[in-house]
Amino acid sequence: MQPAEEPSKALPIHMAATVVPLRPGGDAPEVLLLQRAAALAFYGGAWVFPGGRIDPEDGDATQDLIAAARRAAVRELAEEAGLSADPDNLVLISRWLTPPGRVRRFDTLHFIAEARPDEPVRVQASEVADYRWLTAARALQLHAAGELELPPPTFVTLTQLAPLQNLQEIRAQLAAAPLHYVPRQHAVENGFVYLYAGDAGYETGDLAAAGARHRLHVLGRDWRYER
Repeated sequence: MQPAEEPSKALPIHMAATVVPLRPGGDAPEVLLLQRAAALAFYGGAWVFPGGRIDPEDGDATQDLIAAARRAAVRELAEEAGLSADPDNLVLISRWLTPPGRVRRFDTLHFIAEARPDEPVRVQASEVADYRWLTAARALQLHAAGELELPPPTFVTLTQLAPLQNLQEIRAQLAAAPLHYVPRQHAVENGFVYLYAGDAGYETGDLAAAGARHRLHVLGRDWRYER
């Protein structure tokens, strides 16, 4: 996946990495979500996966972005949640660019990792207010009920995970062809529609354009990912 080209770069774009920790559950795998501290400027109070910026100690991202992102994801997982992972075992599933207009912008690589069921979560109190292990379907239900705030990348990732029954299915479905999400936001009545590459209206901004759909509808609590 090549770096995105965006017409608006008023704010610097920071390279970052996120890891989606998964463990076996009753009917479906459970995923770890962390609630960001309310005082944080970027999505304070929202529920997200562990992650953060790629730092110089993680390696030269200009030379080997994937390797640096793997190390950053593992480091952030340990710092924010107290969990361990092998960088070589992380599986890339997507890459997300924060759209223009946010207080900070990130170009974030998303990985999945299998968590050890017996390893306790120990959150970083300065940045993390709470944590939950939930199935993706349950997290989406709580979001729809207004009990969890989810940023768009987290919502879309959970939507993709919800129908999958085990880690093997998740690897087969999401890791086969990782997508690079470069959102184009359009205001509509009661909310927004984010268009992604592959949508018939992506280049023109015509939401009614005939053809393929790849978009996220954000209408109050009514969110829907269409692909």
